[in-house]
Amino acid sequence: MSRLKWRAVFRVKARNWVGRGIAYLILVAWTVFAIYAVGWVFLSSFSTTREIFTNTLLSSGIHIENYVKALTTHSLGLYFLNSTIYVCGSLVFLILIAAPASYVLSRFEFFGRKALQLLFVAAMGIPATMITIPIFMMFIRLNLVGTIPGLIIVYVFGSIPFTVYFLTGFFGSLPREMEESAKIDGCTDVMAFWRIMLPLAQPAIITVTIFNFIGLWNDYFWALIFVNTPARRTLALGLQYLVQSMRYTGDWAGMFASVVIVFLPTLLLYLFLSEKIIAGITVGAVKA
Repeated sequence: MSRLKWRAVFRVKARNWVGRGIAYLILVAWTVFAIYAVGWVFLSSFSTTREIFTNTLLSSGIHIENYVKALTTHSLGLYFLNSTIYVCGSLVFLILIAAPASYVLSRFEFFGRKALQLLFVAAMGIPATMITIPIFMMFIRLNLVGTIPGLIIVYVFGSIPFTVYFLTGFFGSLPREMEESAKIDGCTDVMAFWRIMLPLAQPAIITVTIFNFIGLWNDYFWALIFVNTPARRTLALGLQYLVQSMRYTGDWAGMFASVVIVFLPTLLLYLFLSEKIIAGITVGAVKA
């Protein structure tokens, strides 16, 4: 190989090394910043308010009472239970509705199929503020404002467009030979879906469920409109009211404990199911 070719190869490799070095440097800097910020909040949740302002975290020991106070005095325990009911109930109904709909859209040919798929995609771009008043007026007539079923209905139908769009692409990537084999063995279309296709879609279902969980668990807008009562508040609403009360109580340690309670479920979900998330995103991108 001539000197010119060697120089060209060296320049290309040098550019790649420089690009990778910059990318890794940015990644490491962001990781250190995130770990420091989250770690500081976590340590502050076990300290006193004085230690937080004097930057002497945990100097007087670990204060578990911050979490006890947040769950009892500040009613975070009730709000945590409410959010669990809202989110888990919504996710169950969401999968029961979206999974069969996605399977039908990806597998069966019928009149208006393409238009229906486009409607689901278009629905993802509708701003929430544009449909808030019509939904609120309708829910007032149905006596659903301030109720658990009301917010669950809003969560379910608000999450259907993205969920159907995500699962339709995954079901479309699965080979049709599996369904044909099931039908040869005597399965109907419904039986083939529940016994064959739905278990195969587990990575995608887990992934889209986690995405929806994060969005619904941290929701503030819909909860503020439809369940803004002390007995029905979600964690996001409860945390907001707690932050506002800091002006009068000054319990910053309790506030940091509340913040940890709010974001801990999503953090644990990602830590334990990160491989499932990656598998669900990538497997549907490769045509089987």
